[in-house]
Amino acid sequence: MTLWAGLVAAFGTVGMVVAGIFSARATTRATMATAEATRAAALAQAEPSQREQDRAAFEAIKAELKEDLAETKAEVARVRGVLWSISRWALALRDQVVERDGTPLPPPEDVEEYYRTGV
Repeated sequence: MTLWAGLVAAFGTVGMVVAGIFSARATTRATMATAEATRAAALAQAEPSQREQDRAAFEAIKAELKEDLAETKAEVARVRGVLWSISRWALALRDQVVERDGTPLPPPEDVEEYYRTGV
């Protein structure tokens, strides 16, 4: 083998190694780009499904809150009814005490304010 043939063989080998390194880097980058594109496509495809799930959760929460509000309104109506009954009963007791020449105890401040303002 001649000197020139040995140099060409050595440079060819080095060139093949360098080409292999560049090829490996390019393949790695291409794989990463493909993985990123696949992930982005999966996210884009999942977006409508995620929005539907969010909307379904929102609707469930909204229905639960409406039910709770209806129950609260019914409870407030019952409490107001009891309050009015107790109020009328207390006034009747006060009138009985006054009819018997007694002096009724003064109502608590918050009750007096309620009678004055209605709130």
